[in-house]
Amino acid sequence: MTAVDAPHALLDRALALHPQVALRPEPFGALAYHYDTRRLVFLKHPDVVRVVRALAHHATVADALAACQIAPARYPAFERALTSLIESEMLHDRPG
Repeated sequence: MTAVDAPHALLDRALALHPQVALRPEPFGALAYHYDTRRLVFLKHPDVVRVVRALAHHATVADALAACQIAPARYPAFERALTSLIESEMLHDRPG
């Protein structure tokens, strides 16, 4: 399911960084490298990095956004960014 299929369904999902992905902090945000696919993705804002790191510690994406003090007006931009990270296999649904 993509954000286009259900605009806010992403907010209710339980996501985490894929176990084969490493984040390397950079001044602009971070580099995400997937060891299996060898993909390299730029996380271009420190807030995105904070949310990605927080995902595994919260029940839903919405909970992670709230915990990181992301303003609700910014949620659509984060939904697009997280959808892109799911499509590139950097993030995945947490089991259970």
